Amino acid sequence: INPWDAEQILAPQLITELSGINKGIAGFLAKYGVIYCGDMKKLPISVLAKRYGNPGRRIWLMAQGKDPENVQTNVKPPKTMGHGKTMPPETKDKRLILTYLQHMSEKVALRLRKHHFRSSYFFIGLKTPQGWLTIKAKTQHATDDGKVIFSVCQQFIDEGWQGQGVWQVQVTALNLQTGQQADLFDAQFSSSQRDNLNHAIDNINQKFGEFTIAPSRLLGRSAMPNVIAPSWKPNGHRKTI
Repeated sequence: INPWDAEQILAPQLITELSGINKGIAGFLAKYGVIYCGDMKKLPISVLAKRYGNPGRRIWLMAQGKDPENVQTNVKPPKTMGHGKTMPPETKDKRLILTYLQHMSEKVALRLRKHHFRSSYFFIGLKTPQGWLTIKAKTQHATDDGKVIFSVCQQFIDEGWQGQGVWQVQVTALNLQTGQQADLFDAQFSSSQRDNLNHAIDNINQKFGEFTIAPSRLLGRSAMPNVIAPSWKPNGHRKTI
C-alpha cells in the first residue's frame, strides 16, 4: 500500500480492525459517531487525547493512515519475551485460569525455542479488580520448556491466588540467555529427552498448525483469536501473535 493511498484504503474499514482497538475503545468512539476509520477525521484529536493520552493520539493518526514515527528497520535483541490473554471477566474457575496460564506458558516456551533463548526468571501475573497479582520466580535451571514454566504458574496459583476474580493472565520470560548449557554432571537435570520431544512437537505443529499436539489441558483452551500487538514486526522475535 502506498503511503498516499493509506487513508483512502482504511476509510471504509471498521475501527475495530485496527490493532489495539477493542470493544471498550470502540464503544467510546461510537458515542461520537466513529464506526469506520474514515469517521475519525470528524473527531478532534483532543477528545481521544483527553481520554487515553498519547495512545489516543496514536489511534487518531493510525485510523487516517498516518504515523509520526519513522520506519524502524533495526530491532534490538529482546530482554524479555511474554504472552498475555484477556479472560472472561471475574473468572474464578481455578481449572480455567490454569488452562489460560498453561496456554501462555507454552506460547512463551515456543518463542524461546524458536529464537534460541532460555530463561530462569519468570514474571507471572493475574489481573484482578484490585489490581495485578504478580510474582517473579526463578527456576533451578534456565529453560525453554513450557512444562517447567507452567509449574511456576501452578505454584503461584496454589500459594498466591486466593480466589479473586481474574480478568487477564500474563507470562513473561525475563533476563533472556543464549547458549545456556545444562550441567552434564547434575544427575537431577537431564534435559536432552525433553529437548528432543519439544523440538519434535514444534516440527509437527509448524507443519499442521499451532497446538496440533499440545498438553491435554489445552484441548479446552481459550477459543479467542490471537491478537497482533502494535510492536509486531514481519520477522525476528517480534513476529508473533
